[in-house]
Amino acid sequence: MNITLNKIDSFVENLAEKFIDLGGAGLTLALTNTAHTASWDELADLTQISYTNLSSRAVTVTSSSQTGGLYKLILQQVVLTASGVVPTWEFIYLYDDASTGKKLIGYADWGSAVNMNTGDSVTLTFDAVNGAISIQ
Repeated sequence: MNITLNKIDSFVENLAEKFIDLGGAGLTLALTNTAHTASWDELADLTQISYTNLSSRAVTVTSSSQTGGLYKLILQQVVLTASGVVPTWEFIYLYDDASTGKKLIGYADWGSAVNMNTGDSVTLTFDAVNGAISIQ
């Protein structure tokens, strides 16, 4: 599924104050079954599912650059694969695992509850043209 991230309210400030490194190797996905609340800023604000039976949620950066004042964060797709029953989730968060407090960057609503059992997989594809996140 194509994922369109909504920026977390505090994201730009956290970026400007050097709390988040978008070009770094710490970008990770978090999954929850709780709808977003505007005050959420860090990973601890989420009630995450258990990832025991789920493949890696690490995200690889393809490109982190700007052209003509427009910055784009291009991410590779992530395939989540279940090796057992995975708790139901609907909301996807991108966060900087290397930042103090594990700062949230953006979130997306899958649109319905996702149930995964052994062998099931879900492919998350980020916008490779406009970027998962863009800043102008």
